[in-house]
Amino acid sequence: MAVQSGIYKGVSAADRAAERRSRLLAAGLTVWADPATRTTMTAVCAEAGLSERYFYESFAGLDALLEAVMDEIGAEIEQTSRAAAEAAGDDPAARVHASVRAFMQLLLDDPRKGRVAIVESVAVPALRRRRTELLRHLAHQSAVESRKLLGSPGRSANEDEIGGMLFIGGMAELITAWLDGTLAASTDEIVEAASRALLGIYR
Repeated sequence: MAVQSGIYKGVSAADRAAERRSRLLAAGLTVWADPATRTTMTAVCAEAGLSERYFYESFAGLDALLEAVMDEIGAEIEQTSRAAAEAAGDDPAARVHASVRAFMQLLLDDPRKGRVAIVESVAVPALRRRRTELLRHLAHQSAVESRKLLGSPGRSANEDEIGGMLFIGGMAELITAWLDGTLAASTDEIVEAASRALLGIYR
């Protein structure tokens, strides 16, 4: 649906559309993460306080909304982890530790994000491929950052990519077990183990 032009109460049509899209994304996260609620367009619109007309203004369908929710979470994970690493200084171990801790803090602050991106997305056939793409992107970034931090003595770029996949794939399984209660571990235990694992892969 085309967005009408013009200013209403001092807010442009584009800004109003962007605000509605943000509300739908927030509602999508809330509904999708709630095991007691079936994830439907109707439920998302009710949570957002918007009609289906406005839903179609931003998204072609429910799967498109859920994919956008996943993309936002993936971008936040990447940006948060990178910022923490940069703030930790030049020591590789400190940077890895800070990056992993920032990721865990993000999940502690809002457990819904880990649940929908890592756990719930597996149950949606249309989103499984997107989940795989996001995990592989994070694996590639892990390989690139590790090579930059630790160098690559005797390792090929392909070996670095393999290491990234091992780390991110392992983290996905670890976080799944942690979120569903299968693994009883503290945040500190996960941060320490994950940091050692990543450094061990590339050293």
